[in-house]
Order: sequence, then C-alpha cells, then structure tokens
Amino acid sequence: MRRKKKYFNTAPDAPKPLELTVTRCLHFSEVDALAIAWHGHYLRFFEDAHTELMRRIGLSYQKYREQQIGAPVAQAHVDYHRPLLLDQQFSVTARLCWNDGARLDTEYEIRCQDGSLAATGYTVQMLMDLRTQEPFLVPPKLLADIQQRWKDNELFSLL
Repeated sequence: MRRKKKYFNTAPDAPKPLELTVTRCLHFSEVDALAIAWHGHYLRFFEDAHTELMRRIGLSYQKYREQQIGAPVAQAHVDYHRPLLLDQQFSVTARLCWNDGARLDTEYEIRCQDGSLAATGYTVQMLMDLRTQEPFLVPPKLLADIQQRWKDNELFSLL
C-alpha cells in the first residue's frame, strides 16, 4: 500500500514546512532498458530539490563544512506511484518539516508534467560534529539560528 499522508507528524503550533519545487527532465542516462526511470535515481531526484531548498535557507554544504557539521542521512524511503518516462518533464518538491532536534526531516513529492503523482518519500538527516564524529544532542548554532528565523517567518520569502 502506498502512503498518501504526511510522513512526519508535527505539533499543531509548529511552524509550517519550508517548501521548494524544482523542475527537470528525465535524461537517457537515468532510465533502464524499458525507458523508465531506474528506481535508484529517485533519491537523487529528491536530492536535487533538497539541495536547492537548503541552499536558499542558509544550510548549504559549504556552511556545514565551514562550521565542521556533518548531516548524514540516517533514513531514506521512497514510495513509487507511477514511472517517469524518458524525456518526460517532472517536478520534485522538497518539504522541510519542523523538528526541535538536531535533525532535518524532509518529505518529497515527484509529479509528472500532467500533475499526477510519480513518487513520494522522505529522508532524515542527523547532524553531527565532524571533529568528534559524535551526533549533536541539541541543534548546533547554524541550525538553531535557522530554526529561530523559521519561527519568526523570515525564511518563507527566500523560497
């Protein structure tokens, strides 16, 4: 059974999710012998939207490196609804859901050009100190600052 609801539950008073959509085309190198998207590429498609969303709100990989923060994926999941076809235009939406901890909970939707749902999924990234290789128990300053700006509704204009 394919999931049709949200992947993450947030408190009713939590800030609304931060969301960004990117559009792209399915390339020849991303399909299998049947000219449909190879299932392993869907996480890459998620990453396209996730990277742009994070860059816009100030959580770029460069900022992570500067502050010695790692953000490895701890969980990833994909639900496939219908295949993407060679040369097909599609959109990928990344939706960062509120979490008080030192983690990033992101939901994804992939939609075909006609608006039909191709895939949904999520990733969970746990932030860690690159110097000690230990996970952060509370959000590091970089994330805490973003969380405060999110609460203050300052990030939505960047999307």
